[in-house]
Amino acid sequence: MTHGIGGSTAQAELAALAPWPTPAPSITAAERAERLARARRLLAELGADALIVGAGASLRYFAGVGWNATERLVAMILPSEGRPAMICPRFELGSLEASLGIEADIVLWEEHESPYALAAGVLAGFGARTLALDPALPFFIVDGLRLAAPDLAPVNAAPVIDGCRMIKSPAELALMSQAKAMTLEVQRRAARILAAGITTTAVRRFIDQAHRALGADDGSSFCAVQFGVASAYPHGLPGEQRLAVGDIVLIDTGCKVQGYNSDITRTYVFGEASPEQRRVWEIEKRAQAAAFAAVKPGVPCEEIDAVARRVLQAEGFGPDYALPGLPHRTGHGIGLSIHEAPYLVRGDRTPLAPGMCFSNEPMIVVPDAFGVRLEDHFHVTAEGAAWFTEPQPSLDAPFGETD
Repeated sequence: MTHGIGGSTAQAELAALAPWPTPAPSITAAERAERLARARRLLAELGADALIVGAGASLRYFAGVGWNATERLVAMILPSEGRPAMICPRFELGSLEASLGIEADIVLWEEHESPYALAAGVLAGFGARTLALDPALPFFIVDGLRLAAPDLAPVNAAPVIDGCRMIKSPAELALMSQAKAMTLEVQRRAARILAAGITTTAVRRFIDQAHRALGADDGSSFCAVQFGVASAYPHGLPGEQRLAVGDIVLIDTGCKVQGYNSDITRTYVFGEASPEQRRVWEIEKRAQAAAFAAVKPGVPCEEIDAVARRVLQAEGFGPDYALPGLPHRTGHGIGLSIHEAPYLVRGDRTPLAPGMCFSNEPMIVVPDAFGVRLEDHFHVTAEGAAWFTEPQPSLDAPFGETD
């Protein structure tokens, strides 16, 4: 039997959990001021006069406002010079003031008024002629701004937003380290509650409760639990599954700490592994390790994907995205968004730089049989790479021999 799998209950494991004892500090006002200064430098390089950022991860990054996008315009307008302006419905003023993490002028609109005309007036007051648009803005907002300010020249703000967000500060790394450590602990305890016949729903419910017990923002930010043949589908199959002896168990889950994401996958066997399960798992382990070892500042992102694929292809998998093999990219950037630029995939030639953070997950899919994905995250350092969480040590002891 795999070491550390089964032998406990959800009730016992939840009773042993408490809020994380060493929470990472919050992002400071001074750090947000530095982010705005960097955004202005990148705006100048882009040749734009102002930046507009809508509700979502980027608004939280720059302004501390962690609201999701809705049909109402909530946005920050950052001019090349002067105080930023926050566009917000008037009835949300109190909530905005309680959330806002920067010094900004607040410009309010009533429900019957056009927020786009209001934003156009703010931009005219800044003397803006070229507007950098947050690429995450919904079309209806972009179209509303176009109609309200037809003389404004729009440009894609991705070089500004990604140029800021893809390099993490020490404070961001600390928040991400906490989130990932919490999820690894949840993964360890989830393995302990497994028993023949347990459902994927029961495991997902436990994982959400465990994340909440440790103090995650809102429990699990996502959770995929896959047994047996369902593991051969990168994002699983619909419907309920029940665990049987000999099944591959693939659990991919994460949480948020002050908006910063974790995302960890563990794959092991409930019972004795077959020779083929063991062979594929060991190849996956080597591919993940090779990708990590190839990380150096200046190396193009796509090279890390190529390194992992070379390991797999040498063992008869692929080529490219063909199955059996790796059907998706080797990794994604991570931060306030679970998937964000840059990406470890062919065609992304972004040079690796200290502070960038990525998943490392060169999954192997064997159609109609099983899949193996080992996923941990690393950040780039001046010397190479550093793991946030140590990779799964073995198939037989997925969380170490001390469990």
